[in-house]
Amino acid sequence: MADEMKKVEYYYATVPDKPGEAQRILAAMHQAGIDLLGFSGFPHGARKSQLDFIVKDSAAFVKAAKAANLSVSKKKSGFLIQGEDRPGAVAEVLGKLAEAGINVTSVQAVCAGSGRYGALLWVKQPDLRKAGKALGVPKSTVGTPSDIVDEASEESFPASDAPSWTPGHS
Repeated sequence: MADEMKKVEYYYATVPDKPGEAQRILAAMHQAGIDLLGFSGFPHGARKSQLDFIVKDSAAFVKAAKAANLSVSKKKSGFLIQGEDRPGAVAEVLGKLAEAGINVTSVQAVCAGSGRYGALLWVKQPDLRKAGKALGVPKSTVGTPSDIVDEASEESFPASDAPSWTPGHS
């Protein structure tokens, strides 16, 4: 079975870095009926955290965030990869991008159990369409420049202030 790769939309929020903050926000999303494709949280500066919400329905998410008094970024884009877990699965994906001369900004991959894996992957804005082509993402699902992450801005994933757990940061 081939890996499934698609463009996804996400939003981020900068919140206080304190116990229970992410749980409070995720509970509000749950109560609003929001179904997330993915979620990530990490330190972002002094006493702040960045929460990333990979969404199925942008309009519903934005409405729920507003109701929860959560200020979120503009819509951003990345890729969701899902497939059969096997040795070298992520290396294969990254190899396709390397062959196309595309640098990966960030990737997170996990074993999902039951022989499956999933990954979230980001590239710089100018490379989004080229990456989509290299990965075999249907052209119609790769966004326009207005909803693509701008890695040169403060409003991008990963955060401009890299988390302390990333290589090269203490």
